Amino acid sequence: MALITGSRLGTHEIIGLLGAGGMGEVYRAQDTKLNRQVAIKVLPEAYASDPDRVSRFHREAQAVAALNHPNIAAIYDLAESDGTKFLVLELIEGDTLADRLRRGPIPIDETLTIVKQILEALEVAHEKGICHRDLKPANIKLTPDGAVKVLDFGLAKFLLDAPAKANLTHSPTLSVAGTYPGVILGTAGYMSPEQAKGYEADQRSDLFSVGCILFELLTGRQAFDGETASEILAGVLKSEVDLTTLPPRLNPRLTELLRRCLEKNPKKRWHAAADVRVEIESLIGRALIVDEPRVVATGSRPLWKRAIVVVASVLVGAVAAAYAVWTLKPEPARIVTRFTVPLPEGQQFTNTGRQVVAVSPDGTNLVYVANNRLYLRSMSGLEPRVIAGSEISAGVLNPVFSPDGQTLAFWSNADRTLKRLAVSGGAAVTICPADLLFGMNWDEHGIVFGQAAKGILRVSPNGGVPEVLASVASDEMAALPQMLPGGKAVLFSVKKASDTWDKGKVVVQIIGGERKTLVEGGADGRYLPTGHLAYALSGMLLAVPF
Repeated sequence: MALITGSRLGTHEIIGLLGAGGMGEVYRAQDTKLNRQVAIKVLPEAYASDPDRVSRFHREAQAVAALNHPNIAAIYDLAESDGTKFLVLELIEGDTLADRLRRGPIPIDETLTIVKQILEALEVAHEKGICHRDLKPANIKLTPDGAVKVLDFGLAKFLLDAPAKANLTHSPTLSVAGTYPGVILGTAGYMSPEQAKGYEADQRSDLFSVGCILFELLTGRQAFDGETASEILAGVLKSEVDLTTLPPRLNPRLTELLRRCLEKNPKKRWHAAADVRVEIESLIGRALIVDEPRVVATGSRPLWKRAIVVVASVLVGAVAAAYAVWTLKPEPARIVTRFTVPLPEGQQFTNTGRQVVAVSPDGTNLVYVANNRLYLRSMSGLEPRVIAGSEISAGVLNPVFSPDGQTLAFWSNADRTLKRLAVSGGAAVTICPADLLFGMNWDEHGIVFGQAAKGILRVSPNGGVPEVLASVASDEMAALPQMLPGGKAVLFSVKKASDTWDKGKVVVQIIGGERKTLVEGGADGRYLPTGHLAYALSGMLLAVPF
């Protein structure tokens, strides 16, 4: 039912039509009771006349209304007036992302900032078990002050039928009209493959949609396009996006991030919005490869003497940690051995935004995270084997060896805990609860791990309450710790929450004492028994005298 200007719905006076779609008509209205302007969304009659659906929608809308985040448009009320059921929503001024795209290309760093804010909204909602399921540029507003607001959060799920397998025409991302030639539904081009098949969607489906949006922002074209909705959905299900259309000199990490967002198989896709957001943050300002990164140093002498180029860069942190455990005395330079470890067919690293590889202290074994489980490979062997007990569907992160090399510790995304597991396999034992992990190390003094704003913590491998070894300011993040020989000081990285890790610092904290900055500009510092401190900066591994 179309509403005319000046008509009323309860205490709301209609000012004008804002837009219309499969989810209903949206009007600008004046809330005469609270004297504010709001958005009124009138539910389609097909939904509003179904008591069971309205009842379920009401319950779910209450959950979304509890979300309080600057990047999520709020739901104020679900009401009814003269038989018309409608939503009262926060009115967001500004253009949609779809409007912005029609005006031309968006700079890459602005693109990453937009996507980062979308991911922040998803992160908060996913933590409460709420998925969007209809994420697209038309559902994202850009306010005049540059903020991102995600609209219609959770409504897609609420308007779907209950069964896990549903008729596609019931999906808010595809209407019956979309099956006719000449009717282009951009919405269908942002569906995940599982949604296109009519299966239940989850947080990984939202991340596929994020990938579609990121691709469009980077290239100016939709990831999946066609003349009919059927053609678009066929592309979603079968076609791979053309990554060669991405801007030249794009950072390979951004290309890999995008590729993992657009994985057809949700098991191979990014699992957590927070992980994608952290990776995006680290790429802001570094989205394009520059000719010669500049090393930042302080003091009257150069802070570094030589850069070490590592062929197998994924092994850098693990190899450095292994060396630190082997011996506490500086040793003469050794012969450098370079080698590659190809993954078997069908395996893919999981959560590459975190450490995915570890080397045993004696250097004989390597463990890595692929397909959401841990694999062990002997350095002298050819084939890896899965470690029984590590098959966690929600993902594992940051494996580290015990000092004797017989046990592994890792972070479980399923229940957000640190766990311990024998290298030979078996039942994983919970050590302690932990929020998102930001690096971990295990030596004879215990397990140390980073917890961002909570600082650096240490816990016994046998469990217990973690102790705080180092705290940080409210606007800082602590990560990537390593206990120094003797166990009386901890090395870790710290940065402002809004900065990239290239603007971070490598610091050493005396337990119970003072903190000293060792490196300004860089992160992931590791003590080496050669008497050096290795750290990362702008895609390089650097070493300075310790």
